[in-house]
Amino acid sequence: MLDHQQESVTLSRIRHRLAVLVPCRNEGLTIARVVKQFRAELPEAQIYVYDNRSTDDTAVQAQAAGAIVRYEPQPGKGNVVRRMFADIDADVYILVDGDNTYEVAAVRPLITQLLDNQLDMVVGARRSAANNKEAYRLGHRSGNLFLTGVVKLLFGAQLKDMLSGYRIFSRRFVKSFPALSSGFEIETELTVHTLELKLPFTEDYILYGSRPPGSESKLKTFTDGWRVLGTAVLLFKEVRPFLFFSIISILLGAISILLGIPIFMTYLKTGLVPRFPTAILAATIMLLAFLSFTCGLILDSVARGRREAKRMTYLSYALTDNNKIAPPY
Repeated sequence: MLDHQQESVTLSRIRHRLAVLVPCRNEGLTIARVVKQFRAELPEAQIYVYDNRSTDDTAVQAQAAGAIVRYEPQPGKGNVVRRMFADIDADVYILVDGDNTYEVAAVRPLITQLLDNQLDMVVGARRSAANNKEAYRLGHRSGNLFLTGVVKLLFGAQLKDMLSGYRIFSRRFVKSFPALSSGFEIETELTVHTLELKLPFTEDYILYGSRPPGSESKLKTFTDGWRVLGTAVLLFKEVRPFLFFSIISILLGAISILLGIPIFMTYLKTGLVPRFPTAILAATIMLLAFLSFTCGLILDSVARGRREAKRMTYLSYALTDNNKIAPPY
């Protein structure tokens, strides 16, 4: 058997396998610089660039810079992330956009925080430099604040930047994450999955820069914003169905009571029910309120079973492939 000193030496030689995952579509102007920066910061990492139906030279530039280039024909960032998580095996995953707006130099401190605290996700919360306020556009920033606030309200979480595309993941998170989204709402799904299973995570501020001239964001503020909001509400229904349907039940019950009070008061005074259609409508709405409440009760039990299954799947994966926690960098 190894003594403590020998064991320490053995553990010190264990290296985590790092994988940098870069989903790309038409990022030929920036992808080479992103790959080279990560190559300089993490020379031991494998850098994967997944070309998502680009019409420019994204794949050529990425391969020339030293990245492993693969292709995902289904359009949408969510589809690319799902393919990446399924294909690539590593101990630590770094997910980042290929637009050269995120602070690459922050990657090693983020990885160290993940390993030191045995976290499952570290999010790089975006913050513009003092001399570059236009990098994080007002429309995107306002939409992010609104959507982050909605998720904070629905799930009772403290979040800084729900939509950041710069994230560090553990192996067990990646291999147990049931990615279902197809587009930019994937970040919302990642966040809600973490909150649902109460996985350990943190957020650290990083600098967020501007795109170079000629490079355009694929994110449509209003179109994708509505999709993200819809995803958040849908996931709220899936994760917390009792609260979701209870809110609907309370609203329906309030409408029924408001419609029924005048009829009931008239009945107390005259003994007559003069407005039968309104009375029937009020009674029907109250029945719907009770039905919604009952659905919430039933679906809450279903959601609990699904959550337990997700948790067991998550626990079936080791934190690292060799089931040992290596010392931080």
